[in-house]
Amino acid sequence: MNFVSSFTRALVPAAIFAAAMPSSAAPESADLARLKSHLSDVQTMTAEFTQTDARGRVSAGTLQLKRPGRVRFEYGSKDLLLVANGKSLIFLDYQVGQKSSWPLGRTPLGLLLSSSPDFNGKAQILPSSDPRVVAARARNSSYGQLTLAFLRSSSAPGGLQLYGWTAIDPQGHRTTVKLSNVRYNVVVPESAFTYAEPKNH
Repeated sequence: MNFVSSFTRALVPAAIFAAAMPSSAAPESADLARLKSHLSDVQTMTAEFTQTDARGRVSAGTLQLKRPGRVRFEYGSKDLLLVANGKSLIFLDYQVGQKSSWPLGRTPLGLLLSSSPDFNGKAQILPSSDPRVVAARARNSSYGQLTLAFLRSSSAPGGLQLYGWTAIDPQGHRTTVKLSNVRYNVVVPESAFTYAEPKNH
């Protein structure tokens, strides 16, 4: 199982994901408006993340995001790095000297990093038994399914705080990412989205 395909497979903690997936699927226009407001109000974000892949392996690190199109996931080991530079999503494994890249728009992160995410017709608000949670699911044949989970928070942009996400690839493999210590609209330098080439590349 490839690390990057594992990363781009699934996104929301399992408990939130399970709570947010009853079969009825009528979109809530008010929550969709909050989601759009949140995404348009957030230009930068930093957080710590914990990632669990389809095999139950757990990794942790730091996240820096800047719209449009830029994000950096730096893993605690310093051997792994995932960077979006506005056009491509680049995975670097410094331990083995591997570099891989994909067009950003063909990955689950493309929609999340868009300067003006368009969820109309591409995503739906999922009903949730927990009133504290707003979950939105987007589908795309090139990467499968992406589900974002937000906690309602009056102090966060648009009244929502991104809690995590789950991506499920077309084969049904799931990877989850949970965020903590989230900070919005803080200074994120452009240098965060540069990287050193692997020595063996």
